[in-house]
Amino acid sequence: MKFYYLIFAFILLSCNTKPKEDTLKTAKAGILNVMQNQEKAWNNRDLEGFMQGYWKSDSLKFYGSKGITRGWEQTLTNYKKGYPTPAESGTLKFVINDISKIEGDNYWVMGEYHLTRQIGNTNGVFIIIFKKINGSWKIVADMSC
Repeated sequence: MKFYYLIFAFILLSCNTKPKEDTLKTAKAGILNVMQNQEKAWNNRDLEGFMQGYWKSDSLKFYGSKGITRGWEQTLTNYKKGYPTPAESGTLKFVINDISKIEGDNYWVMGEYHLTRQIGNTNGVFIIIFKKINGSWKIVADMSC
């Protein structure tokens, strides 16, 4: 009988949840790294660098005040049109309020963006969907307002 208790104890100790926690922590760290790189690129007036956080695909979706934009190229074009000079683009700061797993390698991020600008500051909220694609975290959908 003691033998069965030992086996049961071994099984319980073997069923550690740490790998799931580590996976979640690793995913969050990877996602935050993408967003920190986006902040740096934006603040250096490097919109192409900022866009490296997005999935370079015609299937990328961006939903903002002007409706849905489809595709990486069109999203970049819209950013260039909306923020043509340093006065418009200003300095970007993200505030991350939540990162949650949806399923598989899909996460949502809820947060705020703050632009400090010469022409007047602007702020808003966003929800973005990240997916791990070919080993890299990419934004596949963005809703900002």
